[in-house]
Amino acid sequence: MLLPTSRFSLIQQFQTKQPVAYHGESLKRLDFLKDQPLRKAAVLIGFVERKQGLHVLFTKRASHLKHHPGQVSFPGGKQESSDITLAHTALRETEEEIGIFEHQIEIFGQMVELPTISRFSVTPYLAFIHPNYQTTIDKNEVDEVFEVPVEVILDPQQLQSSTFFVNQQTHRVFGINYGRHFIWGMTAQIIQALQAHLVQN
Repeated sequence: MLLPTSRFSLIQQFQTKQPVAYHGESLKRLDFLKDQPLRKAAVLIGFVERKQGLHVLFTKRASHLKHHPGQVSFPGGKQESSDITLAHTALRETEEEIGIFEHQIEIFGQMVELPTISRFSVTPYLAFIHPNYQTTIDKNEVDEVFEVPVEVILDPQQLQSSTFFVNQQTHRVFGINYGRHFIWGMTAQIIQALQAHLVQN
């Protein structure tokens, strides 16, 4: 398995392969949402070019939030009526949450929509973030911003999974340990699908 190590190889590996669905066992508990309207949302998977290689940017959500408090996530949020596109949602939310401006971000791809238990349909966008970015964190939304090397995020051997039963159905949860952070939930679902996309034949 060849992990992308540069801007060029990441773009090439992502754009020359077909989109991948999210793991079936991670979606089973959402079957009840199939015929229900979901609110649109978007997140930004931000890659940063460093001397030691590509990194991926994450936030840790504020501990007082109603949805997913304290969880590691990608910057993003729900679509507003003023957003022209969902890509604009991802860019606007990134600026509002952590102060990285649109002109410092270059989107190069998107993944398929992911339904969530909080009744959103989330579209992840892949982008490069200028390595000289500065953050201004909105403490109402985010506690922390940090980066993880791409060889950790895109290595299937780093991705843990476990199963449990909900309504007599098997449900799978993914997670990645990195230092004092544990990445799980929707964010790890997206990472699993991204890994599958990049390493498929």
